[in-house]
Amino acid sequence: MEHTQHTAQTNRTPLPAQRPHPFHLPTWVAAPRPQTPPGIYRQNYVPLTESQAEAAGVPAGALLLRAVLNLIVAWFAFIYGRGLALSGLGLLGLGSLPTFPTILLALVVNLLVLFAAVALFGRMGRWAEVWRRWIAPTLARTVTQEPAAPDAPAVVGPADVWAELRGVGDVAGRLEGEAVGDVDYVRIHQAWRSVVAEPSLVGEFVEQVAARGAAACGHPSGARDLPGRGGRHDLLVRQVRLGTTQDVIKNPLSHRSAGFALDPEVLGTSLLAVGPAGTGKTAGLARPVAEALCLQALAGAACAVVVGAAEADLGPDSWYDVVIAPGDPAAPYGLDLYGAAPTADEAAARLADALLPDELASRGESARTAMQQVVGPFQAAYGRYPGVRELRGLLGGEPEGWAAVAEGLRAAGRYAEFEADLQQRAARHGRADDPGALLADRLALLDRPALASAFSGGPDARPAFAMRALEHPLRVRVKLPERSHPEAARMLSRLLVGQFVQAVTARKDRTLFAGLVVDDATAAVDAQTVRGLQGMRGANAGAVLLLRTLADLPEALRAPLFGAVGCRMAFPGIAPWDGKLFSEAWGTHLVKETAITHTPDTSGGMLRRSARTVRKLLSGTTAQTQSVTTRDVERHRWSPSDLAHALPTGHAVVSLTSVGGEQVPPLLVDLRG
Repeated sequence: MEHTQHTAQTNRTPLPAQRPHPFHLPTWVAAPRPQTPPGIYRQNYVPLTESQAEAAGVPAGALLLRAVLNLIVAWFAFIYGRGLALSGLGLLGLGSLPTFPTILLALVVNLLVLFAAVALFGRMGRWAEVWRRWIAPTLARTVTQEPAAPDAPAVVGPADVWAELRGVGDVAGRLEGEAVGDVDYVRIHQAWRSVVAEPSLVGEFVEQVAARGAAACGHPSGARDLPGRGGRHDLLVRQVRLGTTQDVIKNPLSHRSAGFALDPEVLGTSLLAVGPAGTGKTAGLARPVAEALCLQALAGAACAVVVGAAEADLGPDSWYDVVIAPGDPAAPYGLDLYGAAPTADEAAARLADALLPDELASRGESARTAMQQVVGPFQAAYGRYPGVRELRGLLGGEPEGWAAVAEGLRAAGRYAEFEADLQQRAARHGRADDPGALLADRLALLDRPALASAFSGGPDARPAFAMRALEHPLRVRVKLPERSHPEAARMLSRLLVGQFVQAVTARKDRTLFAGLVVDDATAAVDAQTVRGLQGMRGANAGAVLLLRTLADLPEALRAPLFGAVGCRMAFPGIAPWDGKLFSEAWGTHLVKETAITHTPDTSGGMLRRSARTVRKLLSGTTAQTQSVTTRDVERHRWSPSDLAHALPTGHAVVSLTSVGGEQVPPLLVDLRG
């Protein structure tokens, strides 16, 4: 289905949504964004210096003890140092100066001695690191009583935000007179880069900006921002901040205390998140990523498909261009069951895979063949694919339906091409091993009055969304009827993920990043999906799959799924057997292990041995010697027990791999801020 069928161009231009904090475009554009390893929120990020990195590697207890000892020594050095300095000045005869010069000279001496003491002992005691880690955050909370505004930028110099467009007609002048949001800015520059690649479009671009200003080159929906937008996004580098990487020894120095963010570079390798219900997977991961993809779609850089239960909080319907809600009579769109495949055989095979439950996957090949023997002849006879009720009747062997198909094939002159399929289907009807009867029974779950209008075919069918439309910056939300029709929801989830994988790998134009978010992917993962995830890396597409537990998947799929995704995320409370897979995937690293051995002290002569004997009689303890051995040993980065029992509430452990192959070891992230 074409993009223009899903979104309507409005005559009026909606203004950008209100932000919780003021947005200042020049400051936002000029904010420093240094190159960083994957997972770091780049806006205003300040990389650690060598001395800071060295100090960050010191445990907190040792760092504080050293700071306090140096503070005590610095105080005595200041007291005695100033006394010695003033005594020296007296010996030089400078103490006999008039009163005011004497006071001024003493003040200068005190300041010089104080500066020398602070410089010397502050460096040795690493007071700057103590300030950065504890004192500054404590003062900020005490003074403001609230966290800093998420969009509060660092102080930077003035920036010419439209420098790239200077000299292109009066584009820069037209835009400088309007309120421009981050979505507008990124969208206009995205359009300008397309114009640079096709110079013949320069005139049209200038006319658009002259006529519409900041709303130029807009999304077909006319939207310029998301209502109720709540996440922290940096659209200039396409990042969404999810939380803060914790300052713990398990985390790499470069990531400690830095903002944690995701972008298409890492989402392009797909992300698997596992955690029980109520641990924050939806609120802390699925919703922010869905919001980020929708914003990027409005900026003309992405398309988004978000799948989850109707009750899941994945953003309001106003965030999306297409809302598909089987079972909801008010939903405006339906779903094309065949929409991802270019041929009838591919469409039939994907639909058959979606209909079969996991326990019947062994019959998949015969089921795919049976479906192809129905869909292919029907499409040749009628020029369209069958609706749910028509397909169910043909799979069940309905004589009138097959007679009509045969008549249509003769009229189209294609009966000889499909005669073998018709004969084989007729021969299998009524047999105990007929996969057509099984597929017909499964289709009955979709052929319900409440669901019928959501699928193609029938007089009451709604406009059907097809996955092949993902070459446009669409925002799609699918609400699955998990409460009223749970098994139908499972089949639709499997079908949607399979169609997405087919559609994005078959796209001719891969300019847009295609993102899929599945709030509960338990039913959606099958062997076809696992193979397809690996192919999406080169198709500028990625998926975020959320699972409650890996135990819900067939055992044969668990390890391949871990190998197919590049990013893995564990939430608190996962089962130990789930933690074992994460632990094995993250591997081991070398750590220094100290072993202390105690042995009875037998050294010395008669006098020392006699003293030890008396001590043992009096105290009941034996004198011992202590030997310390340090060695490098391999340990799991995160053990199954740590993942199952030691993760704090509101946190997660996540490892990342970028599309370019750069890897980040597991990070402990606080998703609450």
